[in-house]
Amino acid sequence: MTGQDNTRLGIFLMILVTIVFSVQDGISQHLASRYNVIMVVMIRYWFFAAFVIALAQRQPGGVRQVAVTSQLPLQIFRGVLLAVEICVTVVAFTLFGLVETHAVFVCYPLLVAAMSGPVLGEYVGWRRWTAIGVGFVGVLIILEPGSSVFSIYALVPFFAAFLFALYALLTRYAARRDSTATSFFWTGIAGAAVMTLAGGALFGFWYALLLVSFASTLGATLAFLVSRIILRDWVQARFGRHLGALNAGFEKDGAFYLFSLRLVPLFPF
Repeated sequence: MTGQDNTRLGIFLMILVTIVFSVQDGISQHLASRYNVIMVVMIRYWFFAAFVIALAQRQPGGVRQVAVTSQLPLQIFRGVLLAVEICVTVVAFTLFGLVETHAVFVCYPLLVAAMSGPVLGEYVGWRRWTAIGVGFVGVLIILEPGSSVFSIYALVPFFAAFLFALYALLTRYAARRDSTATSFFWTGIAGAAVMTLAGGALFGFWYALLLVSFASTLGATLAFLVSRIILRDWVQARFGRHLGALNAGFEKDGAFYLFSLRLVPLFPF
């Protein structure tokens, strides 16, 4: 593949990503105006987590290899930080509107440049500051925000921009020791975990307990039926020579295995 082909592909992907994020922001504003913001972001993160797991499985070594990191607290903090930033941004959409929110949020490159010294120890020269400032003015000209950007609600998207700038810097810092696949994996998993806990808290203890009991029972039943009826022959044909010892263990210690499964709700993640 030539350099020109790579450039064209890169431009195409940038345009595609811009379209996807624009549609996503519009849908998020529409849903958040009718439903709870945490619930909207939680469902988004469920699909995000499924995507990163599927993507990690395709990497050499699978999920087990991709998940290995020597800076787990940092990776988890990054994921939680992005989840909080998304919640704040969606709230800004409902309070401030899409155009006004992006008119304020676009200042995040300036925040990245300002914090790159303390966080990364990198020097930002006047040429880069000038380029960022010109780009900021250009985006404002395109968006044409009204005087509402100077209201008190502008602090909400500004706070979201600060969180995203910090997330971007920490991603750069994590990349010094972890691969892109590892950082992407933990972004989805940590965010999905914290948003699921936050979403569950909205229901209250007893209502959430009832929903989880029915959902876990239904999910376990469906998983059993799929593995028993649909996948059994395929698994036996592909891994049959490896399953002998496993099946023998189940026959010998089946009660202990069943008891262990009942402990799963105590450690859902």
